Amino acid sequence: MKFNSELDNIRTYEAGKPIELVVREFGIEPEDIVKLASNENPYGCSPKVQEAVSAIVDKMALYPDDSMYKLKEGLSRRFGVNKHEVIIGSGSDQVIEFAFHAKADSNSKVLINSITFAMYEIYARHVGAEVIRTQSREHDLDEFYALYLEHKPSMIFLCTPNNPTGESIDAESVKSFIAKIDKETLVVVDGAYMEYTHYKDSDKALMPHELIAAYENVLYLGTFSKAYGLGGMRVGYGIASRDIITALYKLRPPFNITTLSLEAASAALEDEAFVQDSIAKNFEEMERYKEFAASAGINIIESYTNFVTLCLKNDQNSSNVALTLLRQGMIVRDLSGYGLNALRVTIGKPSENDRFFELIRPLI
Repeated sequence: MKFNSELDNIRTYEAGKPIELVVREFGIEPEDIVKLASNENPYGCSPKVQEAVSAIVDKMALYPDDSMYKLKEGLSRRFGVNKHEVIIGSGSDQVIEFAFHAKADSNSKVLINSITFAMYEIYARHVGAEVIRTQSREHDLDEFYALYLEHKPSMIFLCTPNNPTGESIDAESVKSFIAKIDKETLVVVDGAYMEYTHYKDSDKALMPHELIAAYENVLYLGTFSKAYGLGGMRVGYGIASRDIITALYKLRPPFNITTLSLEAASAALEDEAFVQDSIAKNFEEMERYKEFAASAGINIIESYTNFVTLCLKNDQNSSNVALTLLRQGMIVRDLSGYGLNALRVTIGKPSENDRFFELIRPLI
C-alpha cells in the first residue's frame, strides 16, 4: 500500500520507556524500577485534583463540555488574558500540530534550534515543510535572525526552557528578537517548563499576556504535564491573539479533551501552593546533581527545568550507560539520537535520586 510521500522522511518519535515495558523486557518487579526519563512531576498532582476527578467519575459516559469554559476561565485568570485568546489541546503538542496545519505547507520553511523538541520537525514534515536548523546547541538568537533573513520561514520555534537540554533564554532577548520578525511569520514560544524558570530566574521568565499584547504573531504554549503533575491526563494550551486562536480552532476536532482531564486541569490551577512546593523541592535536589557532576568530572548543562542533562566524557557512551542502567531498573533518557553523548535525567524524589547516584557512579 502506498502512503503519503511525506512519511518517507519522518522518524517515529520515541517517548520515554514506560515502567510496564521494563517489567516485560527485563523481568524486574515494578517496585524496583525508578523512572527518571519523561520529566514528570515525581510528587504527582495536587490532592485537590484527585478529589475533583473522583467526584465526577460517574460522568465518564458523557461527552465533555466542548466549550471548555471552566478551564479557559482558570487560564484566563492565571495569565491575565481573554478566554478567546486560549485554545486547549491534548497536550501542547496537539496545539503545535494545529499551528503547522494552519500556517505551513510544502512551500514553507520552519526555523528551529539544532537540538530541541523533536515534534517540531516531525510535524513540519507532516505538511512537507523544509526544516532549517541552527548550528549552535543553545538558542543563539543572532544566528536565528541571520537564518530568518536568509530563508524567510513561515514559522519559528523558540523552546525556552529548551527540551532536551534545559537551558533558557533571557526574556528581554526573546522580546527583542520577536520585535524584528515580520508579522506574517508565526513565532511559537514553547514554555512547557516555564513554571520552573519563573521560580529560578525572573530575568528568563516570559509572561504570555505581555507577549501577545506586544506581538500579534506570537503563539505561547504551556502544559499541565510537567509542574502540575498531569502527564497522564494530556492537557496543554496555546495563548495567542484572537485571530490566531480563531484559525487554530478550525483545525481542532470536537471533544479533544476528556471530561476527567478538563476537571483535573481546572482543579490543578486552584492549588498553586502544591505546584510551588514541588518546584522548590526540584531545585533543592538539582543541587545534588551539580555536586555529583563535579565529583565525576563531567559537564552538566545549567537547567531551568525539572531535569538535568549530564554530558559524558569522550570515552563513555551514553547509549551503553543508559542500557546498563535500564537493565538495573533505572530509566533515563539517552540523548545520542540528538547528537549528544549525554543523559537527560528527570529530578526525582530524594530516594529516587539516591538510587540513580548509586547506579551511575560505577559506570562513569
